[in-house]
Amino acid sequence: MTDTSPDGPTARRHRRAPRLSPRWLAATGVAVLAAVVGVALAVQSGAPACAAGLAAPPDGSTRQGKATFYDSGGAGGNCSYPSAPADRMYVALGPSEYADAAACGGYLDVTGPKGKVRVLVMDRCPECPAGHIDLSKEAFAKIADPVQGIVPVSYRAVANPSGVGPLTFRMKDGTSQFWFAVLVGEHGNALRSVEARSGGSAWRPADRQDYNYWVIDGGLGAGPYSIRVTDVRGQRAVAQGIKLLPEQTQRSTVRMYGGGSAPGRAAASPTRRSPGPPTPTPAGSPSGTPTAAAGVPVAPGTTAAPAAASVPASCDG
Repeated sequence: MTDTSPDGPTARRHRRAPRLSPRWLAATGVAVLAAVVGVALAVQSGAPACAAGLAAPPDGSTRQGKATFYDSGGAGGNCSYPSAPADRMYVALGPSEYADAAACGGYLDVTGPKGKVRVLVMDRCPECPAGHIDLSKEAFAKIADPVQGIVPVSYRAVANPSGVGPLTFRMKDGTSQFWFAVLVGEHGNALRSVEARSGGSAWRPADRQDYNYWVIDGGLGAGPYSIRVTDVRGQRAVAQGIKLLPEQTQRSTVRMYGGGSAPGRAAASPTRRSPGPPTPTPAGSPSGTPTAAAGVPVAPGTTAAPAAASVPASCDG
């Protein structure tokens, strides 16, 4: 039976953490101020740079909008990351810009009244229209006074952000030789495609789910696997030796861009179940959440190589 409790795997897509506590709101009157500012923004700025209903992540063009803030409570959001980033610089996007997880793992530069901050796209804000972004409370404090509650901002996607990588791979609970589901992390730019194969078989494309796992129905056997990742800028990397280890993060030695490789290290620790629908468990396949195994071998990889050029979606059409 699917866990639909407030802290269960499906709760995040239906319930958001409160941005501001009722006591704080009563003490400062921010609720009234936020409503007034929100109306003023709607009247003065009109529609955001991208029209409502555009199902595409932010790109290199600058978009105008507004920002609020919330706290994920340390969770990794609807993008299914094991946890929020250590620096707590993250953002949730409305459905049209979240685009069924197409924006996950990319970075935005957000400019507000006090300055600029760089944030990881980690979450979905169900009630946010296009142009409304929901920052972590720590990120919001870098661009505006939190007492304002809501502020006008501009934002754009970051191309090849520095300090990202090597690629990580995390198999979903329920993954088996009959059903393949992987979460790719540390890629920097938003992803365009993920393909995988076992041994010398042909590459098979994975389908991205709205909770950010890449799924191949029917599975790829028991592994180990090679996984080919392509981002929206046409850059491609291949990681090899990825093992069938559900709920454990495997760090490769390859990056999406920048060249070279980095020493790998085992990073296998079980966490709370990721968001998303229950995963199928065919007869004979493992189930549940295995505990971490000591000494998990590092997944070796090849150097990154460019793929065919890709032109991301643009607000300018």
